[in-house]
Amino acid sequence: MKLNAGILTERLAESKAFYTDKLGFGVTFENEFYLLLHTPNRQAELSFLLPYHPTQQPFFHQPFNGQGVYLTIEVDDLDTIYKNLKEQGVEIKVELRDEPWGDRHFAIQDPNGIGIDIVKYSPPQE
Repeated sequence: MKLNAGILTERLAESKAFYTDKLGFGVTFENEFYLLLHTPNRQAELSFLLPYHPTQQPFFHQPFNGQGVYLTIEVDDLDTIYKNLKEQGVEIKVELRDEPWGDRHFAIQDPNGIGIDIVKYSPPQE
């Protein structure tokens, strides 16, 4: 089984630019109403669909309202990614921090209002 999360948004171009330029995603497929991106290691995909497109069933028409969704991106070199995003002017919503349960992470937001938690997992601290 494979999961591909999808977001209904009018911001296809902005989403493509953000995920490819800032996070290094690649384009798997795109047309005038659909964009499928993949993580740099091609282990996961994320799609964006234009709302109200006539080729789609009404169930897939309502756009995302900008609340209640987050993504987690697990990385190995967290500090370098944090530094690079700050240098590119990406607003950091949650500053880099270490959690007592073992996560080291920070959070940003995509053009659709989706929170992105960028994390490096490690064993909990004693």
